[in-house]
Amino acid sequence: MRKTEFVLAAVAMLSGHADARQADRDDPLLRPIAPKYAAQWLEPQTPVRMHGQSYYVGFQGLGVVLIRTSAGLVLIDGSVPQAVRAIQANIRKLGFDPGQIKHILVTEPHWDHAGGVAALARDSGATVIAGTAAVAELRRGTVGKDDPQASIHQPMPPVSRIRGVRDGEALRIGGVTIVARATPGHTAGSTSWQWRSCEGKACATFVFSASINPVSDDHYRFSDHPERVALLRRGAAKLAALRCDIAIPSHPGTNDTLAHLAALERSRARNPLIEKAPCKVLATTYTQRLDARLAKEKAEQR
Repeated sequence: MRKTEFVLAAVAMLSGHADARQADRDDPLLRPIAPKYAAQWLEPQTPVRMHGQSYYVGFQGLGVVLIRTSAGLVLIDGSVPQAVRAIQANIRKLGFDPGQIKHILVTEPHWDHAGGVAALARDSGATVIAGTAAVAELRRGTVGKDDPQASIHQPMPPVSRIRGVRDGEALRIGGVTIVARATPGHTAGSTSWQWRSCEGKACATFVFSASINPVSDDHYRFSDHPERVALLRRGAAKLAALRCDIAIPSHPGTNDTLAHLAALERSRARNPLIEKAPCKVLATTYTQRLDARLAKEKAEQR
């Protein structure tokens, strides 16, 4: 290639990148939601194979998991709109094509976990699957008025191609069975996802857990909503009872996921993600947070 041709090609490539960036800025499905607030969750995390054909492709503050099947890729959660390109880049770093995502599973209809789903589904043609009670909120792009975060929840791009699943429903996708596990309380239709991963004869059961945190706006009191407290306790009990060798929470800082991923990058001699009863441990953390929140509200009433 002559020098002039090389320069023209380089200019064209740079121009193409600039055009792509401008297109993203103009894309309504990629417009950032609360960028300053969301930045706390988006610290980059190296994508890594966790076990078998299950991969971590999310961030230090928001979990996103990829499962490779013989019928295409399955993604769990979509983070925020401004994180979509980073998720797709992480998938490419692992050697996969994000255009081969066939299904996107959603833990909850909050913008930090589902805000990027509409763009990811559009770019891949994937079908979105969520707990039945979450479907209407995902289609609207807003949560219901009874959500503890309703007054502060940011609108997100609505999801059009979506279907609901009931508690215990099994999705059989390309040789992998993924089971929907209702873990209610945090949002309508909060759903955790359970599947089995094998490396030869060594198998492990994953659970990607929906948040069961008692989070709300500044004026909401869980003490005034015993039905919500009961839902959170039921969700934690459901999670604790699940068979589980590897627990990945939708906010990975809730347990030791980030430390385990770092250790896994250094050595695969022993898989640190495989633990004894990690779902029970995670459920205990959520219950302790609820108890602390209720105690705080009681103290503030005195």
